Amino acid sequence: MPVNDGGARSVAATARRAQIIAATIETIAELGYGQSSFARIAERAGLSSTRLISYHFAGKDELIQAVIAEVYGEMVVFMSARMREVTDPAGALAAYIRGVVAFVATQRTKMDALMSIFLGHAGEEDGYSDRTAFAPLQEILDAGKRSGLFRAFDSFVMAATVQRSLDGLPFLLRTAPELDLDAYAEELVTIFELATRATQAAPRGAGA
Repeated sequence: MPVNDGGARSVAATARRAQIIAATIETIAELGYGQSSFARIAERAGLSSTRLISYHFAGKDELIQAVIAEVYGEMVVFMSARMREVTDPAGALAAYIRGVVAFVATQRTKMDALMSIFLGHAGEEDGYSDRTAFAPLQEILDAGKRSGLFRAFDSFVMAATVQRSLDGLPFLLRTAPELDLDAYAEELVTIFELATRATQAAPRGAGA
């Protein structure tokens, strides 16, 4: 009776793809998007030929999309755990800011690679447009406005402002690697609490 080794091949293929994606992230973080050729990636991954990359990815665009999906997927899991117990919009906004800063702090290589891709990738990051990226923040902001805790403002503009203050952190860390990230996060929390709060709403944590 023939042995079905399809499962073993599938596991091996998944492991190889993960190996290539990890090597791509490290290569882009170190060299930048433009200098990260298949040859460089294969060398870092310890592969004997670039054909092993081409076997798993149709081209560089497909590989880059896999890298983006990998980093965003990890961020979603990380952020979901951080925000699971938050129930009010102001707390959710604060948790979002602190969570993104914490993810950048613990995943600097991946965030360096992601930002290099966004600066250097000529094509569109399929599924990761600004409107997609800002959607979770807009939901928080809209909930705050509906509840009366937040003042009236353009949710897209506010979400873009919050997100861009976070997106720039990996670049800031290149010139200020010793930046106190906890203090950075708390300053942003204060800035956007003041920017979003309705006039009559008391600051979070204030006494009755």
